[in-house]
Parts: sequence; structure tokens; C-alpha cells
Amino acid sequence: MSLRTVVNKMKASEIRNMSVSELEAKLVDLKKDLFMLRMQHATNHLDNPTKISEARRDIARVKTVLREKQN
Repeated sequence: MSLRTVVNKMKASEIRNMSVSELEAKLVDLKKDLFMLRMQHATNHLDNPTKISEARRDIARVKTVLREKQN
């Protein structure tokens, strides 16, 4: 697996259009991306440290919509 990962900011409207199973899969992918970003940061291979906070916010967005759909 490459150390270069691309994290794109997700829009809430995109997330709300996903099904629960798609959201759960996306959450797993985002957590893997966050792990890779943290590893890159620890080894000084991360070009833009703000990608970590963007990934954390995307995870929060997905979790929020999952919670909304479960209620």
C-alpha cells in the first residue's frame, strides 16, 4: 500500500444520499485513510498536515448521518 493517500472533503448532501451499508463501508475507508495520514505525519512524509483534520471531520460527518438514519 502506498503512503500517498488522497482525502477529499465530502459534502453532507453526498453523505445523506448514501445507504447505511455504504456509509459503514465509507467509515471504514476513512478510518484507514486517517491511520495512513497519521503514519505519514509520524514519519515526516505528509505534505499537508491539514488533511488529518479534514479526514477527522469527514469521519464525524459520516457518523452523524449514520446516527440520524438509525433513529
